Amino acid sequence: MQWPSPLLPGRLVRRYKRFLADVTLEDGTPVTAHCANTGSMLGCAEPGSPVLLSEATNPARKLRYTWELVQVDGTWVGINTARANGIVAEAIEAGRIPELAGHAEIRREVPYGRNSRIDIFLTGGPGPTYVEVKNTTLAEGGTARFPDAVTERGRKHMEELARVVRAGNRAAVVFLVHRDDARQFRPADDIDPAYGKALRRAAKAGVMVLPYGASAGPGGVRVTCRLDAEL
Repeated sequence: MQWPSPLLPGRLVRRYKRFLADVTLEDGTPVTAHCANTGSMLGCAEPGSPVLLSEATNPARKLRYTWELVQVDGTWVGINTARANGIVAEAIEAGRIPELAGHAEIRREVPYGRNSRIDIFLTGGPGPTYVEVKNTTLAEGGTARFPDAVTERGRKHMEELARVVRAGNRAAVVFLVHRDDARQFRPADDIDPAYGKALRRAAKAGVMVLPYGASAGPGGVRVTCRLDAEL
């Protein structure tokens, strides 16, 4: 994925009220940016961190800027969860996720299950495949972990995917590890043990667990390689 326009560098002042971030731009201008991330952003919201912002083209938008990337220990991390589905869909189309290759059609946000929407729905290939995407920013010692906060919604998604497989369809959860300094993945049981249990149950039911790393930076974001999963 290429950024539609150059990103603006700055320094994080603070993230607050979940969806807001105060940033000082490179020229010293203070701005408030939209933070499209519902998690805790553990390890990714330290004041003073270098950040990159995108600028909205719609002059009527309330917040002109969106926080896209933060630099953590020299590595750019993609924190905008709204980008994850598009990045993964593009990678599937380009054949960079071979486990999900061979489908003629990719649809987004398709209703399924019990009042849920699947992030990506693949048809016209090995069989209908339901794909949930999780933007993953937390990493420690080369190990990416998800979630970074308790997520009842995420647990529900794992249960829905398990039901999809039991009904005879294919399903996968792609953990988009939105940084290039991780070599393996495991659930963050210390943060949300219920999610870890739900993920393991889904995997035993036949849901594909696909953690993929991504290299992010001022030039764009590219899915790189599959990471080892330790469940």
